[in-house]
Order: sequence, then C-alpha cells, then structure tokens
Amino acid sequence: MSNQQIERIFGKRGLIVSCQALEDEPLHGGDAMAKMAKAAHQSGAIGIRTNGVADILAIKEAVDLPVIGLIKRNIPGSDVFITPTLDEVKAIIEAGAEIVALDITDREDRLAQAALLIEYAHLAGAAVMADVSTFEEGIAAEKLGADFIGTTLSGYTPYSTQLKGPDFDLIRRLSEAVQVPVVAEGRIWTPEEAAKALEAGATYVVVGSAITRPQLITARYVEAVQKVVG
Repeated sequence: MSNQQIERIFGKRGLIVSCQALEDEPLHGGDAMAKMAKAAHQSGAIGIRTNGVADILAIKEAVDLPVIGLIKRNIPGSDVFITPTLDEVKAIIEAGAEIVALDITDREDRLAQAALLIEYAHLAGAAVMADVSTFEEGIAAEKLGADFIGTTLSGYTPYSTQLKGPDFDLIRRLSEAVQVPVVAEGRIWTPEEAAKALEAGATYVVVGSAITRPQLITARYVEAVQKVVG
C-alpha cells in the first residue's frame, strides 16, 4: 500500500487500544470487548486492536474506528500463534478489519510464509502490521511489504531483548531505519511510557493490558499492597 493510503487509515498519530480477552479470562465472550472499544473511542483512541472474528465483528459494529485484527491460534509444535496461516488472514479480512496483524519473526521459516500472507492481504485490500521481536525482523518485514512495524513480540521470543518494560531502544532504532510507521507495543503500563514511545519515534502506540485486562491491573495493585501488608 502507498504511504498516503496507510496514513489515511488512522489519519493522525495517537493511541490504539488493544481490546482482547482470551478464553480463560473473565471478560472473554459477549459484548465485553465491544464495550471496551466504545470506552476507548469516547476517550480519544484512534484505533482498536482485537483478537478473533467475533470481537472484530462486534467492535466494527460498535465504533467507527480502524481495527487491527488478529487471530491467536495454537498449532501443536509451533511457537507462532498470531495469525499463523492464510485461513486466519482470510477470516480477519472478511470480518472487516482494515489491518491484519501477523507474526513476522525469524523462526520456523516464518518470513517465507509471511510474504505470501502479506501478498494475499494486499490483494484483498487490507494493510498488514508486522509483529516483530528484533530490529532485524523489522527490517525484513518492511522488505516483505508490511505496512506497519510493531514491536509487539520484543521479549516474547527467546532471542529478543528481555525487559520488564517497553523496548524503547527497538522503537527508536526501527523508527530511524524504516520508511513505514512504527507501532510501539508491549509492556506499556503508564501514560508516561506511552508518551515516551511516541517521543522515541513511534507513529502509533498500542496499549492493552493496562487499560482492558482488569485481572492483570488488579494483580499489579495486589503485588504492591502485599509488599506493605506482608
């Protein structure tokens, strides 16, 4: 896609809220994620990232915001679970997501597979966000044709930098090296960290757990409180 087409998807820099709940989480199912998306929209979010056909459909009906869609699927013997195959790409596009999020990491011959998935998405009129874990993967993803490079998987592959907080160095390096928008994502817990990610060069910042996963938010408070009360 051209830079002008990419820029028109969101229209401006800003916050994208990840509204996701896995099957074992309290908010999974029903209209919980659509309501989360409404709350995000009301507060000024410029886009939504979500998992699964049902939530893509519900969110597209609930809010007039661009959606980054993905499908998390566990395949026996594989560590790639973010939109691993063409079946998921087709389902995401059919559900109405403007952007397809793909794992584009250097494992299990994923780069070769990703090239085919990107080509299909583009022919179907959708953009692609590459979820990468390293600088080299980000560079490779741009060469494959990804329209956005996300730092989503930094720290989630065994060979990437392991940090408790956001990987600001990766955000900065990619922002200086690639021509497509960089999306800062991963372990961003505070408004200050979100702002710092943009200051590091990201065009967009995705925040999920700190906004839409109450069990994780509560756990952080409990951990802090327990340090005091024992």
